[in-house]
Amino acid sequence: MEDKEIIDLYWQRSDRAIEETDRKYGRYCGTIAYNICRSREDAEECVGDTWFRAWGLMPDKRPSILSSFLGGITRSLALDRYRSQHRQKRGGGETALALEELAECVPGGADPARVYEQKELAEAIGRFVEALPREEQQAFVCRYWYMASIEEIGRATGFGKSKVKSLLFRSRKRLAAQLREEGLCWTNLRCCRPWRASEQSRCRRPGRCWATPGRNPGKGAGSCGGRCCWRR
Repeated sequence: MEDKEIIDLYWQRSDRAIEETDRKYGRYCGTIAYNICRSREDAEECVGDTWFRAWGLMPDKRPSILSSFLGGITRSLALDRYRSQHRQKRGGGETALALEELAECVPGGADPARVYEQKELAEAIGRFVEALPREEQQAFVCRYWYMASIEEIGRATGFGKSKVKSLLFRSRKRLAAQLREEGLCWTNLRCCRPWRASEQSRCRRPGRCWATPGRNPGKGAGSCGGRCCWRR
């Protein structure tokens, strides 16, 4: 069944909507959920919850791309379940490793899974991914959207483990540089000395410094009163 027909079933509040959605996208959403949760039972529950979440969101929302709409719901539900189950733990599989890797590129102190979903940052990452060479784009999406392991990416792409790791490392390095350039990454900002004139043009978000009054600047850091300076 075509996506438009499936969406129409949701708008008509037809019982067939969930049945047809599961038939067409059950395996797709199940893969996303399993890559994050690493549990068949949890993945199945996330998929079932996805259909009911989609039922609740439509007809108020009519998705333009159904697969992306459903995949996004599944990913969010699976990450919520993962966080709930691993709140008291460190490490614990590919999801933890992928999030730790991505944390190198996003604002310090934030949960990378949540930050990724914020509109402004998500748009910047989307532009970055679209501009990547095909090989890097494929590896990046597999790792940080589908939470696939290095081995799984290698099997899917035909690349060796070392090449996959190299592609991901280069991509993360470029992403961090781009986010810093756009003022969306504060991990290399320091707010404990005066703002140099040569650095003013480089700082795109002077009012969003992580050490502004009301925020915790962290041990050893001073408040800059809203000014931020660039650590080279």
